[in-house]
Amino acid sequence: MRQKHSASEGRARVELLNRFVLRLFNFPKPVIAMVDGFAVGAGCNIALGCDMIVASDRARFGEVFLKIGLVPDGGGTWLLQRLVGLAKAKELVLTAEIIDAAEALRIGLVNRVVPAAELESATRALAARIAAGPPIAASLAKSLLNRAATVDLAAALEGEAFGQSNAITSEDHAEGVRAFLEKRPAKFQGR
Repeated sequence: MRQKHSASEGRARVELLNRFVLRLFNFPKPVIAMVDGFAVGAGCNIALGCDMIVASDRARFGEVFLKIGLVPDGGGTWLLQRLVGLAKAKELVLTAEIIDAAEALRIGLVNRVVPAAELESATRALAARIAAGPPIAASLAKSLLNRAATVDLAAALEGEAFGQSNAITSEDHAEGVRAFLEKRPAKFQGR
């Protein structure tokens, strides 16, 4: 039997997890979670802190905190409702139901579901596709998307104007235009 933790010990543990999830969420480059098996509790919320989730067909997801008398941590309440909506987030948290990968895909919790044997190759292919893109524009776009649900349209438009004004002066933009006109794949350098 585990002994009780003090409130300060519990808070310290949660704050460590929270800092990790916040770093994932705010990391300037896109982060992809690859899930095979169970991602429940904090594991689920770490995955939700990533930009995309690729799951195997045997993956399971759940906000199981209430089963042990706790509330979600690691940003689960905020991240989950942004992905699946408030009503579905409440259902998943309050029932502590574990869902399979197909249901996670259906409700928008994950981006892709692939056979377990193809999980690593599919995730690496997605990562390579994103990595081949323009890193400056990708970082700016990620930041804009992360903020979009928490600002009004005017602020979002201002953010886009800022992003465009920065990206348009990059060598990557010039390369992208040249590649388009020459009908060839662009070779972005992050400059």
